[in-house]
Amino acid sequence: MTREVMEYDVLIVGGGPAGLATAIKLKQLAAQKGSEINVCLIEKGSEIGAHILSGAVMDPIAINELWPTWKEDGAPLNQPVTEDRFLFLAENGSSQVPNFALPGVFQNHGNYIISLGNLCRWLGTKAEELGVEIYPGFAGAEILYDEKGAVRGVATGNMGVGRDGQPTDHFQEGMELVAKYTVFAEGCRGHLGRQLMAKYDLTKGSDPQVYGIGLKELWEIDPAKHVPGLVMHTAGWPLAADTYGGSFLYHLENNQVAVGFVVGLAYQNPYLNPYEEFQRYKHHPTIRKFFEGGKRISYGARALATGGLLSLPRLTFPGGVLVGDDAGFLNAARIKGSHAAIKSGMLAAQAAFDAVGAGRQHDELTGYPEAFKTSWLHEELNRTRNFKQWMAKGLYLGTLMVGIEQKVFGGNVPWTLHHQHADHECLKPASQFKPIAYPKPDGKLSFDKLSSVFISNTNHEENQPVHLTLKDSKVPVAINLAQYAGPEQRYCPAGVYEFVRNDSAGAGESNDRLQINAQNCVHCKTCDIKDPTQNIVWVVPEGGGGPNYPGM
Repeated sequence: MTREVMEYDVLIVGGGPAGLATAIKLKQLAAQKGSEINVCLIEKGSEIGAHILSGAVMDPIAINELWPTWKEDGAPLNQPVTEDRFLFLAENGSSQVPNFALPGVFQNHGNYIISLGNLCRWLGTKAEELGVEIYPGFAGAEILYDEKGAVRGVATGNMGVGRDGQPTDHFQEGMELVAKYTVFAEGCRGHLGRQLMAKYDLTKGSDPQVYGIGLKELWEIDPAKHVPGLVMHTAGWPLAADTYGGSFLYHLENNQVAVGFVVGLAYQNPYLNPYEEFQRYKHHPTIRKFFEGGKRISYGARALATGGLLSLPRLTFPGGVLVGDDAGFLNAARIKGSHAAIKSGMLAAQAAFDAVGAGRQHDELTGYPEAFKTSWLHEELNRTRNFKQWMAKGLYLGTLMVGIEQKVFGGNVPWTLHHQHADHECLKPASQFKPIAYPKPDGKLSFDKLSSVFISNTNHEENQPVHLTLKDSKVPVAINLAQYAGPEQRYCPAGVYEFVRNDSAGAGESNDRLQINAQNCVHCKTCDIKDPTQNIVWVVPEGGGGPNYPGM
């Protein structure tokens, strides 16, 4: 069969804040110049915002630039921050850092507590009003190259392929979407972005990217306990001092609270279970009082790229660019990324618009990284470039040194620290640790994984190829289970990986096998990152599958 081909000036893969900002800025520039530019955006979620999960406290600096009349036009930035609290937790107590001692990166005056998913839905409507063609439910499954090796677009995934790889009665072939330039905005650990980094050696000269897993719940709480605009962060318990992580607790409007827990994926102990750490965190006396008598509304999880400026890859390659968290623009020190994603998309849009206007195509948009280096975003990321490197040295030394850098020097320090290892290299054999006994969920404050996945509204067409692929099917039992006690069953926040008895084992074969419950996958990408042998490769499933997050 011959795939249908659709042609555009600019194609954008991913409907998060970076992709939508790129699309909007392109159309705005065309309107200012009185010209036309054809822009298409595809999104693998069932709708714009379906797969978006973030804390989120948003610095409005970038949306002020992108859409100056956002307030009058109804953007869902409804709850300004009214109070900051930063606490260190011990098992049964806590101590609050005085606000005057907090570095500027931890202060949120002038910011807003938002649902990033709802903001993306709003941005999507604005992009469509400007003439952007948006196609949700279509996953970018394959990168298309021209005869010179430049990116010329992507192909969307085939629909209606059975688990055996054969077409079913509902088969629909994917389309080829080709463009003069393609913008990859897939979010953290993008499936296609990872391929581009390998093909063009984009990470040469950069530090290894480091990641965290962020788990989040949305609650409706007792109005008497609601403090609109409160932003609370914690460090310490339940994590050990040598494990990076912490929590956020944000009071939105309408008695809603977003609560989440982040664990750095450089942890060493294979028995650590980020999901269970999150659940027991909510039982801390300082935390549980907010949620007692409340109702959990939604749950989700997503990896986040936290390496910062020094881990950014080269942003351009022939025919395309990386924007947002596909590149890794998040500022981990500020616990913010949406403003950076929007700004990166705007910078990429300007470079693409100028190139299309000059009659160019399929070359490198060098104007994008050049503009980034002179932007406020580069300056901001440069001031916090050492954050994760210091925090990797332990909670107390890291906190002290980050405080000195930010409070004393304002981030303008003459030294630079570097990451040496990727996260998957940090896991140590289970023989060096003792199993962690996590408390059973009580069904009121803490919950099991499957009940959590249920309220993430996750769904995949069951009769399709498993999108969590193994390079070698023997590795999970022979190496991961034997040496690391099967860490995939713990670092996955959705119960996808499960070691079960191998009833069909023959002589000399293991009595265990890895069962992959792909239906549960919330597309967090943690397995793709943390697997110690890098044997698991996350590939995109049928478009429209995965979570459907409301208000996350």
